[in-house]
Amino acid sequence: MKGEPAKNIDEYIAAYPADVQELLQTMRTTIQQAAPDATEAITYAIPTFKLNGNLVHFGGYKSHIGFYPAPMGIEAFADETAQYETGKGTLQFPIDKPLPLDLITRIVKFRVDKNLAKPKKKK
Repeated sequence: MKGEPAKNIDEYIAAYPADVQELLQTMRTTIQQAAPDATEAITYAIPTFKLNGNLVHFGGYKSHIGFYPAPMGIEAFADETAQYETGKGTLQFPIDKPLPLDLITRIVKFRVDKNLAKPKKKK
């Protein structure tokens, strides 16, 4: 991934090898299904879903798919997220293993509830 940042999620995904593209597209579809009212964007040069503010981000890396549900999205599922490498607000899913789609779905739905509970952002 070099050069200009992607303009949209399709462009972002297309820049990766086929096996990683498949994981990224699966991640995208899973998030779309869990948050059907969210809109897609590229924020911080990575795919982002927005719903009353940033909802979740994801991205492709050499050995993992990064998922960024904010620290609260990880803490709320600490027992299940403990097996993955984490950072502040990030989970790393190894690219050589299936994505935990059920967990991702539940985290996204949790984040939707939290974002919808916040006062609406002014435009």
